[in-house]
Amino acid sequence: MPQTESHPHPGSAPEAAIPGPAGLPVLGSMFDLRRDSLGTFLNARRAHGDVVRLEAGPPGLRSVFHAVFAPEGVQQILASQAANFRKDHPLYEEVRQSFGNGLLTSQDADYLRQRRLVQPLFTKRRVDSYAAAITTEAGALADRWRTAEGSTVDLVPEMNRLALRTVARILFGLDAAAAEDAFHRCAPVINAYVVRRAYAPVKIPREWPTPGNLRARAATDELNALCDRIIEDRRAARGTAGATADEGDDLLSLLAAAGNDEDGSLDATEVREQVLIFLLAGHETTATSLAFTLHLLARHPEEQTRVREEVDRVLGEGTSTAADLDRLPYLTQALKESMRLYPAAPVVSRRAVAATEIGGYRIPAGADVVVAPWVTHRSPELWEDPERFDPRRFAPEREAERHRYAWFPFGGGPRACIGQHFSMLESVLALATLLRAYELDAVDEEVPVAAGITLQATGPARVRLRPRHGAAG
Repeated sequence: MPQTESHPHPGSAPEAAIPGPAGLPVLGSMFDLRRDSLGTFLNARRAHGDVVRLEAGPPGLRSVFHAVFAPEGVQQILASQAANFRKDHPLYEEVRQSFGNGLLTSQDADYLRQRRLVQPLFTKRRVDSYAAAITTEAGALADRWRTAEGSTVDLVPEMNRLALRTVARILFGLDAAAAEDAFHRCAPVINAYVVRRAYAPVKIPREWPTPGNLRARAATDELNALCDRIIEDRRAARGTAGATADEGDDLLSLLAAAGNDEDGSLDATEVREQVLIFLLAGHETTATSLAFTLHLLARHPEEQTRVREEVDRVLGEGTSTAADLDRLPYLTQALKESMRLYPAAPVVSRRAVAATEIGGYRIPAGADVVVAPWVTHRSPELWEDPERFDPRRFAPEREAERHRYAWFPFGGGPRACIGQHFSMLESVLALATLLRAYELDAVDEEVPVAAGITLQATGPARVRLRPRHGAAG
């Protein structure tokens, strides 16, 4: 959708031009965004304020978009004027093409119907029932770490594997191992393909038999075939005399059985699309939060000690349960502070339907708009000494003083993440299990990152493990 230029009415004051970096004469900010998009957004805010216009690419193929950083503007885009800002950005279209039209990418009537059908599967009571699966997987990882070479592990792949095993177990039940293996192999191929296509000035048709297209198609076909087979098995088993309770309690079985008089039910393709989106969004985001929380605690021993003292006091010798989520406030504060510094979705894109004023500037109809937790979470006007790790920022009284959209790792408004409670429950229980078993010392002080579909660590986050007496086993 092309942007439209505004023309002031005769006699009216001219509209203020939206500021932004000049970039290169022909390519604008293209190279800066490709090299370090998160740093480019941070620099743009420092130099130009809370509403910034950026251009990237050569004339005729140039992308123009507007970044909004102040929490009031974020609230307009995600909540109060959410209907005016649609998920029509090229990144969402590429995700839709590869993973299907699930809750992350669907819009309008499709989204409302899907949300109504899926919402009962994410009630607090239902999500809390997954606590045993979470602590079982975290406990198994703690056991495996006893044999870590040199007592050193890289938290990035370790947490990715833990989060994937956990969500696969909850989604697929008895078929978790096969699903975990396939997604572990195929998802990175598809993710890289999606991001590359989303930001390419010229897109080669997906149907052309290029090496990249063929690799991505093979990975997508394998995931689709696996999901379709498991879904078919579930529906064949549902209601049969031999079906066990375990076979009906995984999330996939519940999705296959979901339905109501108003919305009907999800067909096999829709179930598969929801499953793939849950696998993608439900493990990468949580893995990011787990890895960076542990790494930040390893870099700040005094905070790690305070968190561990709380865990020991609350859990004792027992296994953590869903009820412990409210009994571990300082661990939760450390997790939230990690999500401030390393939000799993660092940049969120939308497209304006109609012209809108934000922060005193006119955003034209058809404009691509981004909000960036990565930048807003580092605003010195909102956060004192913003690069410092300080869980006390999230004490209840301090949270109450801040704007609702000063911190928004789960988005907000009608499209807020449906899995927010699941992510917090999984993260807190897994962190408690691991921190009770080990003390962590940071090997790598800084971890480089980049923005993909989610925040990606581009270097290791290694820690040395020191098993606690009587705890790691």
